[in-house]
Amino acid sequence: MAVRAVRGAVQLERDEAGHMDEQVSALLTAVLERNELVADDLISIWFTATPDLHSDFPAAAARGIGIVDVPLICAQELDIEGAMPRVVRILAHIETYLAKAEISHVYLGATAALRKDIAQ
Repeated sequence: MAVRAVRGAVQLERDEAGHMDEQVSALLTAVLERNELVADDLISIWFTATPDLHSDFPAAAARGIGIVDVPLICAQELDIEGAMPRVVRILAHIETYLAKAEISHVYLGATAALRKDIAQ
């Protein structure tokens, strides 16, 4: 078994706690499903949010879907002029038998444009 990293992102339509919870939960669920993972396979998850998101911590969504004994941390994304607004990104460290090339990075909706090289 190897330690791998999985990337992902989702763009929110608006800065509201319930909406953030829904969208981040969808992102995390997609990452787990597409990589055939369960919560016990997670080592840690880094969340970043663009500076225009203030309504909640993205990590709260993880706790809401049962990811309760995994270290989580939230940080603010760099405030770069022209960057896509209202984006939550993740970097999850996992234990898996998948090779690096088999990891499915998940960029939902418009965020697929952020990483065309790895978005699935």
